Amino acid sequence: MSPIDIGLISVVAIVALIYLGVYIPIALGVVSFVSIWLMRDNYDLAINLIKIAVSDSVMEYTFATVPLFTFMGLIVSKAGLGHDVYEVMSSGFRRVKGGIGMATVGANAVFAAVTGSSIASASVFSKVSVPQMMHYGYNPRFAVGVVAGSSVLGMIIPPSAMLIIYSFVAEQSVGDMFLAGVVPGLLLAAAYICAIWFMGRFTPNFVGGRPSTDYEMLPWRDILSKLGPTAGLIAVVLGGIYTGWLTPVEAGATGALVALGIAFVRRSMTLRTFWEALLETGHITAAILFLITAASIYSRMLGLAGLPNELGEMLRSSEASFFQIMFIYVLLMLFLGTLLDTSSIILIVVPLFLPLIEPMGLSLVWFGIVTVVGAEIGLLTPPLGISCFVIKATLNDDRIQLKDVFLGALPFAGVMLFIQILLIAFPSLSLAILN
Repeated sequence: MSPIDIGLISVVAIVALIYLGVYIPIALGVVSFVSIWLMRDNYDLAINLIKIAVSDSVMEYTFATVPLFTFMGLIVSKAGLGHDVYEVMSSGFRRVKGGIGMATVGANAVFAAVTGSSIASASVFSKVSVPQMMHYGYNPRFAVGVVAGSSVLGMIIPPSAMLIIYSFVAEQSVGDMFLAGVVPGLLLAAAYICAIWFMGRFTPNFVGGRPSTDYEMLPWRDILSKLGPTAGLIAVVLGGIYTGWLTPVEAGATGALVALGIAFVRRSMTLRTFWEALLETGHITAAILFLITAASIYSRMLGLAGLPNELGEMLRSSEASFFQIMFIYVLLMLFLGTLLDTSSIILIVVPLFLPLIEPMGLSLVWFGIVTVVGAEIGLLTPPLGISCFVIKATLNDDRIQLKDVFLGALPFAGVMLFIQILLIAFPSLSLAILN
């Protein structure tokens, strides 16, 4: 077999293994190792490429952003800041049809800016928001759909683990990726709120509920006390990166320290929860480290096979336009989103398309935002919509079935696709802060 044939078979094998339940880094690493061995008929070369992949990926200084931002997000979650933000947002939207849903989106957007995790957002707001909406007579399907849809904001609003993974795969600045995610993330949050207003106006039965008139407007002192810690943490992290005073690694360390200080001042952190946060940080960091190493081996295997160049030559010979190429790319991500999780999609498709995008003179930072938003849609689509599974498991309510979560999230997946098209048509939306 030719290297191209081996490369094609390896990509199919990786997707199949992941779908069958094989741990993602294992599937990427083992298949890539065997493919390199077969292509070059050299076992020592395959071993040496693994050594190079380790040294060139996770040994980089910028990899320190992973444990630091992960630790910060866990501390913030345990400190109860998500509940405070939700209280303020609920107070502001209390008299609007679908207002609690809008409050959930707003609170998720703020919470995402200090956690960077869609799983944490889905878990927190399943407990806080869904019972509140059901108390006020909202359609359970709408209630869980809002939480599922808005939870994915944690993947695009910095600090985001997916943006960090992409930055390593594409060799881009973590700081640039964080700044590029701000406008698209806020745009997606605003689109969600507009969609909820539209549904409340034109499909009131799907939304259900009644205005929560028994909510009292919070005094300004309470609003400041509840939002102050979160706003300060966002200002320290993103403000430090934007002004250039802090590198992403330094911003992560500073944010983790500030978050720890907030937790101890609020007395929401015990030695036990602190130790649990440290252990969970280690587990998440090790998993991402393994992912990045396996992705580096996979990229080298694709390069040896010449598969990206072959794909590029095929598209160039077909004289495909920019929008046709992006249509194929988004379609591929949407298809894989029904089978794989977000990180798997990024690790598989980005190395294939990067050699095609770079010669076109397109920004790889913009391409990263488009990739993450496209892959995020998979969090809401069956059969492997991870956010939907987390919500169902967290609620443990027999009145809400898994299909209700998926159907409730469907309109929000449509909104995400609309924003994806806007980001492709207007790259300046992603690069506004960087320019």
